Amino acid sequence: MTGPLDGVRIIEMTSVVMGPYAAQILGDYGAEVIKLEPPGGDTMRGVGPMRSAGMGPIFLNLNRNKRSIVLDLKRPEGLALLLRMAESADVLLYNVRPQAMARLGITYVKLAEVNPRLILAGVFGYGQNGPYADKPAYDDLVQGVLAVPSLVAQVGDGEPRYVPITLMDRAVALHAVNAIIAALYARERTGQGQELQIPMFESMVPFILGDHMGGRTFEPPLGDAGYARLLARDRRPFATRDGFICVLVYTDSHWRKFFELIGDPGRMERDPRFATIGSRTEHIGELYALVAEAMKNRSTAEWLEVLEGLDIPAMPLHTPSSLLDDPHLKATGFFRTVEHPSEGSIREMAIPGLWSGTPPSIRRPAPRLGQHTAEVLLEAGLKPSEIDALRAANVIGPL
Repeated sequence: MTGPLDGVRIIEMTSVVMGPYAAQILGDYGAEVIKLEPPGGDTMRGVGPMRSAGMGPIFLNLNRNKRSIVLDLKRPEGLALLLRMAESADVLLYNVRPQAMARLGITYVKLAEVNPRLILAGVFGYGQNGPYADKPAYDDLVQGVLAVPSLVAQVGDGEPRYVPITLMDRAVALHAVNAIIAALYARERTGQGQELQIPMFESMVPFILGDHMGGRTFEPPLGDAGYARLLARDRRPFATRDGFICVLVYTDSHWRKFFELIGDPGRMERDPRFATIGSRTEHIGELYALVAEAMKNRSTAEWLEVLEGLDIPAMPLHTPSSLLDDPHLKATGFFRTVEHPSEGSIREMAIPGLWSGTPPSIRRPAPRLGQHTAEVLLEAGLKPSEIDALRAANVIGPL
């Protein structure tokens, strides 16, 4: 059995997180991914700790199922090689601004001339028909313009802070995967490729305002923006007698059981603030404060046991380190130790989900810089002597 994208060839011209994450998912699904790197390599290669130069942990976890080729696209010979490779490719994925691509001489019109079936997919900051078109985009900046730090400040100490994960990069990467797969499906019906532009900002606005547009959904407004439950100050892991616990008392049944558990049966019937999901949402701050106070009376283990018995959703609070020892992940074999050809023993994460017919697979470890340059160029029809000449001219990198 082969992955669902077996036979699809992707040229990945991306770096850091967003593009590499999208390309890795496509590679996990069976696509052949050729990672085209500049002479200095993907900048994320340099983020440590690491055993070998250029093989840091974030890079290792974003670039499996790929081959690496080093190519200087600022040289005419490099651009000619890219166009030659594009002749047999299905997708070219990039994550620099379109203006930078145009300066390199890479446009959809030029690519379509050599391969009309090619899908050109760009993931970058902002839509090209607005005033932000030329602005650089990094996860922190996009979080800011999308109001994420303001939401964090509202539920915290008033200080805006970024969410400590590359949330925007990874979420938009999933948008890119969806768009590319849909475009491949459309090409199977029409025979024609197309150009895709997947802007981070516009992709994530519904992600934020889907929850928080609130009363501003209506014209005239029926209230302020914001979803009260998500913005409650006590919507957080609750302190127990000896630690913390994550609890979500949500449905009528949950609340009725919870009030009985803390010795206050019939509270929902007596107190109209807590009678329905609508009224509870209006008074969610008071409600979560009540839960927070009750949680202090038992240990985390005691709460987990009793809440599970009542079918009230609750989970332990992990740290990144303790997540590696999670019993569910251990039981499902999510982490495994594998031998990387150059990096020795490393911890590898599984591809999530199960497929009955065309399962994804991990076939290659993350590559060393330029590891497959000669191999890929030979497949493109170059002779060994031509490859040697390109290397001598510094058009291509390590072989």
